[in-house]
Amino acid sequence: MDLILQGIIKAFHLIVSFDPEVISITWLSLKISGTATLISLFVGVSVGVAVALNDFFGKRLVISIINTGMGLPPVVVGLFVTIMIWRSGPFGFLEILYTPYAMIIAQAVIATPIVMGISLAAIQNLPPNLRLQILSLGASRLQMVWVLVKESRLPLLAAVMAGFGGVISEIGASIMVGGNIKGYTRVLTTATVMETGKGNFDLAIALAIILLLLAFTINFLLTQIQQRQQSR
Repeated sequence: MDLILQGIIKAFHLIVSFDPEVISITWLSLKISGTATLISLFVGVSVGVAVALNDFFGKRLVISIINTGMGLPPVVVGLFVTIMIWRSGPFGFLEILYTPYAMIIAQAVIATPIVMGISLAAIQNLPPNLRLQILSLGASRLQMVWVLVKESRLPLLAAVMAGFGGVISEIGASIMVGGNIKGYTRVLTTATVMETGKGNFDLAIALAIILLLLAFTINFLLTQIQQRQQSR
């Protein structure tokens, strides 16, 4: 109990004193995970909506693959991203291994199936005749898709929260492709693991609390937007 209390006190001290290293680590965590979430939104919503609105051979197989991807182990993602961008790998010429760019790619791969699966389910759960009603009013197919996306905005906001939550707390892929380099690729999760390994439990608890506060703040803001939309 004393150790946890010391961690809470240290976390409060680090926050109110604007510790430069902690602020840098927190900002990098937010930047990497935020960018990865935005990428996953663009790709995930686009593919999810396209799969939901089109009938094609093997659609059930594709949906099964997407649903499986929602539980993709981060270490598996880290392994394959590392192989792809390794010096002798297909994209080794980019020289982005152990950089924030590699971490963004890995986190985007993790978040995209989550966003994709929720987006697909959100569109499929709309009334089947809604798209026909929209088209009968003279809307183009693109306009019809936009209206359907707007109708699904509440579950899509849940997709944002799920995608961001999945990557901000991720450790396996980040440490594999980022290397936990101080001042460059060290984020809250990798720093927490490192401090725990060194036996600095008070600092590790402090970093964990800051991570929880960051995740809570982002999700709280998104929830407020979601609930405001629902009340309209």
